[in-house]
Amino acid sequence: MADEIILLDFWPSMFGMRVRIALAEKGIEYERREEDLLRNKSPLLLETNPVHKKIPVLIHNGKPISESLIIVEYIDDVWERESPLLPSDPYQRAQAKFWADYIDKKVYTLGRMVWRTKGHEQEAIKKEYLECLKVLEGELGDKSYFGGEIFGFVDVALMPFYIWFYAYESLGNFSVEAECSKLIAWAKRCLEKESVSSSLPDRRRVYEFLLEFKKLNGID
Repeated sequence: MADEIILLDFWPSMFGMRVRIALAEKGIEYERREEDLLRNKSPLLLETNPVHKKIPVLIHNGKPISESLIIVEYIDDVWERESPLLPSDPYQRAQAKFWADYIDKKVYTLGRMVWRTKGHEQEAIKKEYLECLKVLEGELGDKSYFGGEIFGFVDVALMPFYIWFYAYESLGNFSVEAECSKLIAWAKRCLEKESVSSSLPDRRRVYEFLLEFKKLNGID
């Protein structure tokens, strides 16, 4: 009997994108259900993630798993033979999880602040945001991917944020590529993979969504 796999998702969410990439990289067929997070969360979402009430939620044979990095690791554990995402070496696995956590705590948090601030405050945030990306660029070094020559866990964790760079740059009047050219080259390399390009929305559509979101929430 085939596995029943359902993904509760929201198209512009970088966290949902992570799960989409992981599932595509593994070649796993699934049913994707779009959530209306802004106006009407589904009863299934509230039932399967009653604590945070957020996407993504992966429902595997009736059992829900929440939080994007936990879901990606779960996918890698269950379908371990297809395109492994985490290294087998314990130290390397720990390092990959460290950088994924850094992305959540720094890249996500600072990125939100870029489009929520103005003036001198925004200038300070932009500087900190770019410094954060430079740290990641330093970790990437001259490798093809963060884990070496094979696309893996940290690449899955970070790649969705690339799609949001255009929105941040447009609203913050700066260029990531001007400061972090190696990181952008890495992102373009990732986009050459069908599992990545097919899982991500157009970056201009994300920008338009963010403009509408700001308007709906009264954010200047």
